[in-house]
Amino acid sequence: MGDISIETLRQKLETFVAAELQKPEANQFWESPIMASATVDDRFAILPEIAMDEHLLPCDLLARARSVLVFFIPFQKWLVKENREGERPCRNWGLAYVQTNELIERACRALSDLLEAKGYQSKQMPATHNFNAKKLMARWSHKHLGHLAGLGRFGTHCMLITPKGCCGRFGSLVTEAELGDHPLISTKHACLLKAGKKCGNCVERCPVGALERDAFDRRKCWDRLNENYKTLDFFADLPGTTDVCGKCAAMMPCSFTNPVIRNTKEKFSTTP
Repeated sequence: MGDISIETLRQKLETFVAAELQKPEANQFWESPIMASATVDDRFAILPEIAMDEHLLPCDLLARARSVLVFFIPFQKWLVKENREGERPCRNWGLAYVQTNELIERACRALSDLLEAKGYQSKQMPATHNFNAKKLMARWSHKHLGHLAGLGRFGTHCMLITPKGCCGRFGSLVTEAELGDHPLISTKHACLLKAGKKCGNCVERCPVGALERDAFDRRKCWDRLNENYKTLDFFADLPGTTDVCGKCAAMMPCSFTNPVIRNTKEKFSTTP
C-alpha cells in the first residue's frame, strides 16, 4: 500500500472545492474547506450515548476502519448575511443546502478514489437524511464525529462550531489508512455561553423558541423546517429534503470562527 497523509487529503479536498467554484454554472456559496482526522479507538464507543442509541461505529461501516475523516465546507459570508433577514430562510440558503450536500457526496468520492488508488478501502454515508424519523437523530452524525475528531465543539444551538464557524455543511468517511489524530480545535468549548461568557443570541433568534440555554426541542425545530419547505413558494423546485432554517446560526459570534479561542486557554477535550 502507498503512503498517504492528512495533508495530502486536505489538499485534495481544497483543490476539489476550488475547482467546483470555477465551473461556469457554480454558485459562489463556499469558502475553502477544513478537515480533521482521528484514529479509530475507544473514544468512538461513546457515540450511542452522546448521539443516539442506534448510532453506528466506524467499524460498522468498514470492518478494517483505522481512521475517521471529517470535513467542513463553510458558507460565504454574503450567504449567511442574506439568511439573517426575516423569520424564514432565503432562497439561496435552501439552494446552498441542496448543492452542498451534492458537493459533499462528490468530494467523498474523490477522497475515496485517492485512498483506494493507494490501496486503502473507505466508506461514506450521505451528508443528510440518514436519520431515525421518529427520534429525529442521525444513525451517522457527521457533527458528533467532528466533535470527537477535534474539528469543532457543539454550541448552545446544537450546531458544531469549527475554527471557521458553524455556517456550512459537514461530511465524513472512514478508511483503512492510518492517518493519526489531527484535530483543528484546542478549546474545550467554542460556544461563548458554554464557556461562561455572555451570549445566548441563538436562543433569542430561534423563530419558534426551540432553543433554551440548556435544552433543545428537536420536534419543534423539525416541524419548523418542514413548514418552511411547504410554505415558501421559492422552494417549490427544490427537493422535498430541503428542510432548512439557519436563523440560530446566521450572523452570530460563532458564524465564521471559534469566538472562544481569543480569550481562553482551555485544554482540548472530547467530552460534549
